Amino acid sequence: MSVAAEKMTSDDAALLDAYSASVADAVDRIGPAVCRIEISQPRAGQGSGFIISPDGLIVTNSHVVGDATSVRIAIPNGVHAEGRVLGRDPDTDLALVRSHASFPDFAPLGNSKLLRRGQIAIAIGNPLGFEWTVTAGVVSALGRSMRSATGRLIDDVIQTDAALNPGNSGGPLVSSAGEVIGVNTAVIRGAQGIAFAVASNTANFVISEIIRFGKVRRAFIGVSADTVALPRRAALMSGLATTSAVRLRKVEPGSPADRAGLNEGDVIAAIDGQPVTGVDDLVRLLDGSRIGRDTRCLVLRRSTAVELTVVPEARTA
Repeated sequence: MSVAAEKMTSDDAALLDAYSASVADAVDRIGPAVCRIEISQPRAGQGSGFIISPDGLIVTNSHVVGDATSVRIAIPNGVHAEGRVLGRDPDTDLALVRSHASFPDFAPLGNSKLLRRGQIAIAIGNPLGFEWTVTAGVVSALGRSMRSATGRLIDDVIQTDAALNPGNSGGPLVSSAGEVIGVNTAVIRGAQGIAFAVASNTANFVISEIIRFGKVRRAFIGVSADTVALPRRAALMSGLATTSAVRLRKVEPGSPADRAGLNEGDVIAAIDGQPVTGVDDLVRLLDGSRIGRDTRCLVLRRSTAVELTVVPEARTA
């Protein structure tokens, strides 16, 4: 073997070792906080979840807990405990459970806004009953939308090719830095390597709403959107020191956004003076406190910046 070939082989081995080490380190950090969620009433089933705080708050999917008011929790060290469902949000397929058992490990949510396509994504869960299984892939796309069980679109969804199967639902999607970047929620049956997770920033918003109000309050304006890069000229025009904003992909006819004059293709850069740098900001800013209130939207439309006033409505089930 030539010297060049030997060097290539050595370099490849080093890269593989580095990849393996980063995945293994992330699993060591987050894995002990991953739960198996068991439901016996009103139907039997199981899924995954993960502990996000030392006082026993656990995130999972709404479709995992269903209509149950209590669940049984198991973690890798053999501990079993009862948990109470604090609230669920079918519109984002998220639910929050509390257990008063003592859990030594927890996995706080990271900042999904920092994600980049191509970075390592690691899924941990209990697919098909095989407990605490690890799969790895990459972040395939960001800012996807998918339809929830209620028929509403979940925005700011992460697409990954980390293998997911029934039972992975509710488990964490983890970065190589050992941060939870999403909550695994769905696979496309019959497709190879297409799976989805609700972004951690959206999960943070939903969790805070459930803790404060027992449900998620939302202001509805009737749009679907995605995050886009904001050219320097557009940023200067908006007067904001941001590099991204939200582009409207659809405006529902007759909706508050439609009545305010918002159009498909418009870019929302700020709401009431607060920068909108991604879909997660749009979700967070349109909370229940804005229902029925004049809400100023800074809109970039072609080569001009305009301010439009939207009056959000209460989002109905």
